[in-house]
Amino acid sequence: MKRITLTLILFTACAALTAQPKAKRPNIVIILSDDHAYQTISAYGSKFMQTPNIDRIAKEGVLFNKAYVTNSICGPSRAVLLTGKYSHKNGFKDNETSNFNAAQDLFVKQLQANGYQTAWIGKYHLGTQPQGFDFWQILPGQGSYYNPEMLMMDGSRKRIEGYATNIVEDVTETWLDQRDTSKPFCLVIGHKSTHRTWIPDTTDMGMFDDVTFPFPENFYDAYDNREAAKVQDMTIAKTMILGYDLKMLTPGDKEPAVERMNTVQRARFDAYYQPIYEDFKARNLSGKALTEWKYQRYMKDYLSTAASLDRNIGRTLDYLDQHQLTDNTIVIYLSDQGFYMGEHGWFDKRFMYEESFRTPMMMRYPGVIKPGIKLNGYVMNLDIASTCLDAAGVAIPEEIQGKSILSLLNGKTKGRDAMYYHYYENGEHSVSPHFGVQTKKYKLICFYKRVDSWELYDLRKDPRDMHNLYGKKKYEKITQQLKSKLNALIAQYEDEDARRVLNGG
Repeated sequence: MKRITLTLILFTACAALTAQPKAKRPNIVIILSDDHAYQTISAYGSKFMQTPNIDRIAKEGVLFNKAYVTNSICGPSRAVLLTGKYSHKNGFKDNETSNFNAAQDLFVKQLQANGYQTAWIGKYHLGTQPQGFDFWQILPGQGSYYNPEMLMMDGSRKRIEGYATNIVEDVTETWLDQRDTSKPFCLVIGHKSTHRTWIPDTTDMGMFDDVTFPFPENFYDAYDNREAAKVQDMTIAKTMILGYDLKMLTPGDKEPAVERMNTVQRARFDAYYQPIYEDFKARNLSGKALTEWKYQRYMKDYLSTAASLDRNIGRTLDYLDQHQLTDNTIVIYLSDQGFYMGEHGWFDKRFMYEESFRTPMMMRYPGVIKPGIKLNGYVMNLDIASTCLDAAGVAIPEEIQGKSILSLLNGKTKGRDAMYYHYYENGEHSVSPHFGVQTKKYKLICFYKRVDSWELYDLRKDPRDMHNLYGKKKYEKITQQLKSKLNALIAQYEDEDARRVLNGG
């Protein structure tokens, strides 16, 4: 496929908007999933499963083919969404050592000050009590798939019987029923799905049992010339746990996520997984046969968990239809980052490699964004705050670092020629902190702390980030150009942490 020139991108983007924007302030619904891989969404061409409800958002709006995150990890991604600022600016760099300062300016506070009702329901994962919301009801930490507790605004905890994805949607619809209809609203729906440990709703268990999934081309990646990839601890072969992740439990095992099930739920769980466990024991697998069996189980559980996510997104869209809200409501769907579905032999995220760095994202705005648009220009989760404020007619504060996607679509601003990324955490899964720059043709990454190394990729020849070209002959010039671009972005975004690494501090 020929690469689209910037001129053509802008022309296509302009065509995505109707001539006259709406005068009435739109409602805003942001649906945020967890660890949902674009590779598993049929709107992106996935052959793994069909996601008709997620696809509907793309068909009725714009599908972003090149949407990325600034820091591929759960809490920091949510902090970026709320603030419109990189992790080093909003203060929430990682899940292990950071505390989110909810008192700082957030785009929802700007909307509140301009007459919007605001709400966050579901997974929040920022530690501190939410601010900027007229209503919130959130899962504590990661939350539980079955019979989760939810933190209430009065400080209490409430256990709710059922499956988390269904419960989040139930609470969402209750709030929508009770909202002040004289005001526009901004609602964030935070789903736990599809986070580890991928426990499906009982109605979805077994839906992919007849499928044998193809292995990614680089499933048996040897990590040649990629030192950070060599030392990670996130492989399906070595890191994925039979009991915790894949539900291969003996009758006496006490797995907390399963133990909180009620009698009916547990009976259905056992009826499905126990025969699989007995068959697994009888096989006595080892080596590659065991790894490949684990991959197949992982895929079946992950995709079955994703099925409930898609179904409940359909419930959200149906609610908007049934209450005559669709025509004046923006719907944005995205994940907090991408996820590995066996690429490089991995699950999880974190790396600046494509499957983790890239997130699914789509946006519907009836009467403003023409349906069926596919945009290949770079957008980021950093841009959500600016986009919502722009759509609401609220001035975008100068300290916000993201760009309004609407401004990109109508041609008022040019798309990015490069993206900046910075991952900080130096504990979980042994992934080395790193930062880098990606242009349309190349990716340059600087790893530090755990591993000190550089990596360079030619994205046209190597979209799977397999062949590190750093230090190779004939790449000296492009390396220097990318380092200059990286330094420019570090200066633009005022990332002093990265500057100190480059200066040896």
